[in-house]
Amino acid sequence: MKMLTAIIKPFRLDDVRDALANVGIKGITVTEVKGFGRQKGHTELYRGAEYVVDFLPKVKLEIAIASDQVDTVIDAIVNSAGTGKIGDGKIFIHELESVIRIRTGETGHDAL
Repeated sequence: MKMLTAIIKPFRLDDVRDALANVGIKGITVTEVKGFGRQKGHTELYRGAEYVVDFLPKVKLEIAIASDQVDTVIDAIVNSAGTGKIGDGKIFIHELESVIRIRTGETGHDAL
């Protein structure tokens, strides 16, 4: 099993969610986060004063999947989240040792 963590632009969330549903993903965890990479920050003007916004709003998706779904899920995220511009995000893939469904006690793939 794998845990995919994807950081994407917030306005792409609905498209990514639809793309994941189309490839059979039944659940994701979404967290609003802030960060920067190569995109860095930008300057804004507020009440006549210029200031630097160092951290940009992003959305973090966490998806637990079977190992054989990794390529399909990555393709779905890349194709639906990509705009071709800097700051589109990243996908991190981690080994997932175990999963337990609290309600039923199911473990492993059955708990996904």
